[in-house]
Amino acid sequence: MYKFGFIGAGNMGSALAKGISKKAGGANIAVCDTDTAKANSLAAEIGAKCTDINDIAQNAEYIVLAVKPQSLENVLGSISDILKSRGRFVFVTMAAGTPIARILAFAGVNAPVIRIMPNVPCAVGAGMILCARNEAVTDTELDAFVNASENCGRIDIIEEKNIDAYSVVTGCGPAYVYLMLEALADGMVECGVPRDKAYIYAAQMTEGSAKLMLDTGRMPADLKDSVCSPGGTTIEGVRALEKGGFRSTLIEATRASYNRTLELTK
Repeated sequence: MYKFGFIGAGNMGSALAKGISKKAGGANIAVCDTDTAKANSLAAEIGAKCTDINDIAQNAEYIVLAVKPQSLENVLGSISDILKSRGRFVFVTMAAGTPIARILAFAGVNAPVIRIMPNVPCAVGAGMILCARNEAVTDTELDAFVNASENCGRIDIIEEKNIDAYSVVTGCGPAYVYLMLEALADGMVECGVPRDKAYIYAAQMTEGSAKLMLDTGRMPADLKDSVCSPGGTTIEGVRALEKGGFRSTLIEATRASYNRTLELTK
């Protein structure tokens, strides 16, 4: 038996597996993927077993579905008979726009399901995981999953009806941040800063700015104002961002991601 069995070893599945392995231990984890090279690489990195989907379906206590939403029906259909014939297990799904009810319909079983939306920083213990469950999940099962995931970062237990809207920034946002970091580094390079240093400076600035807000509880507008001295360099940069529609563009990006999530639920 495995404590956690990961079906899928892509970016998000790997990030979560790496985080969980720090608490649960790699020996208690199994992974599989249609790309066997990916599965083998992940298993070797965290000390887990690389196996096949049928083995995980039969023997994992928590079956983690880390495949694309479009693949779920085929994946779950292929192991439905195994799931129907085995004892109790818990699904953990991270598929965007895919409600718990649809997961169970695809699998053809009634089972406990924990639905999560993690993000890639889980791999380094700085992630954000939104977590919902159906009524079949016991408090003990939920607590065990949360405990195993604590090295991934912050975890927030919410109702499933809120998960799509709540995860728009937590799940998609890292891509926006990386785009911003790349642009800031390009700007520094233009000013004569070596690229390797530019990436470090921009990343550390972002990490520190986020930590200051989380640790102090101060609002972003307040912190922004504290950096903008009258007639100084920062307010001039803020003016340029406002002229370019920086805030409006981020709002539009957030809405576009949410609209795509709603499309996936149909």
